[in-house]
Amino acid sequence: MDKTIKINLAGVLFQIDEEAYNLLRDYLQAVNLRFRNAQGGNETIEDIESRIAEIFQSQQSLAGVISKENVEAMIGIIGKPGDFDHSENSSGSNAPFNQKRNLYRNPDDSIIGGVCGGLGAYLNTEPVLFRILFVLFTLFFGVGFFVYIALWIALPSANTDSRRRELCGEAYQSTHSQDNQQNGYSATSASLYKTRNDKNSTVGNAFNEVFKAIWRVCYIIIRIMLTIAGIAFVLTGFLTILCFVMVFVFKYPGIYSADVFDMHLIYFPDFLSYIVNPTIVPWIIALTLIAVILPLLALIYLGVKMIFWFKARDGVFSLIGFVLWILTLTALAVILFNEGISFTETARYSTRKVFSHPYDTLYIKTANKISELKFDKELSLDNENYAVFISDEKKELYIRPYLNINSVNDEIAKVEVRKRSSGRSEIVAAKKAEELIYDFHINGDTLFLDEYFTIPSGHKWAVDNIGIYLSVRKGTILKFDSGSENLLNRNPLFESDQDNYSTRRRLRNHMWKSIDRRIKEID
Repeated sequence: MDKTIKINLAGVLFQIDEEAYNLLRDYLQAVNLRFRNAQGGNETIEDIESRIAEIFQSQQSLAGVISKENVEAMIGIIGKPGDFDHSENSSGSNAPFNQKRNLYRNPDDSIIGGVCGGLGAYLNTEPVLFRILFVLFTLFFGVGFFVYIALWIALPSANTDSRRRELCGEAYQSTHSQDNQQNGYSATSASLYKTRNDKNSTVGNAFNEVFKAIWRVCYIIIRIMLTIAGIAFVLTGFLTILCFVMVFVFKYPGIYSADVFDMHLIYFPDFLSYIVNPTIVPWIIALTLIAVILPLLALIYLGVKMIFWFKARDGVFSLIGFVLWILTLTALAVILFNEGISFTETARYSTRKVFSHPYDTLYIKTANKISELKFDKELSLDNENYAVFISDEKKELYIRPYLNINSVNDEIAKVEVRKRSSGRSEIVAAKKAEELIYDFHINGDTLFLDEYFTIPSGHKWAVDNIGIYLSVRKGTILKFDSGSENLLNRNPLFESDQDNYSTRRRLRNHMWKSIDRRIKEID
């Protein structure tokens, strides 16, 4: 059985349990320390004890036992000792209420946020005057609107007894005294608002009703707009998550068009293992999913709140989600930075061969063709000018080089192969470029080119590329086969009324002649 203690407050006996007694004792000691050295402090302490007795009586605890909950409720009504601002000139039974004035929002006299009600209570003026002023200033470039929003954010709400005392001052004191005389209980904010509202003029009340009606209409419009925006947020977040998962997890084609992104996104996650260490590929994919999906989930949750207009104590979960998102981005950035160091420097390695005679006609043919390869996936960039073919069985990459043809004044044609790669340093990048595997050779008047090059076993893709630069003298006739057309980059030297794609399709069946630094089709 819990221990109970009998106490005497302002001449009234109460029974109180031990836990509540310890809490009440600590509270009264704090009050005593607050006021004992101030002028009129003893009277203030006595008045506070009388006020506590009134509250306990109003809680109908005289015949029962005061519990810890009763004491906490009492402290919520009177306020903590730190909230009291005792004035040296205060005296009489209401000294705790004669404290400094502070401006708050008044939730009991509000149309939107209680800002005007708080200003009216603080300045002892009808709030309708401030409402009219805010409306008038809103007509001037929205100044009143922004000032109101700023005050709404900056001012706390007068939702406790101590804050109402600080806001209303003597008006609260007067109402408090009247209410004590009538009911033996403290003044509530509702009775205070009623007392103030009764003093308002008829015109002021009429304006208040007009403002309330306007706000109700605006509130309905805002709710409709927020609901529409919430539906848009939910649909956007859900569809984006669905598309992201379908493309990057289930590799479902057709979600995005390859023409939009100029590349086959469906194969990019599989290509990661050829760029970075395969052991960290799952981490990169997982972290990327979390970094993308978390904000989308937050967007969906915000949309649901806007649709159903509910409040939830989600601050802890929001903070955890935000911290998790930041940690995910940090981890992903560290991994990508460490892997990205391999692409900091770029270098080139070149080899050159010259035709033995100044031939009038040159034939360009392909030796090893992509059509003869067995590959599983293809990653095409830049309108297929750069294509990577992936063989999962052999764990090899086959990359298509590009061919440029230049018309020069030299007597003998020549071909230069420029290999390019990236690395942590320029020396490493140059070595990687030199080790790229590609074969080409000249046999009389024919240039044989491989349609692809490969990366040495054990090497990762490092933006490797090979360019074949063929320089021919003016007047040379060029003849292409069916494979060499795929190597041609967009070349402005081709003189054609049709687009580059159509021109390349016609290379195999036509001859082209180098004339005045241009390559023109001939019969």
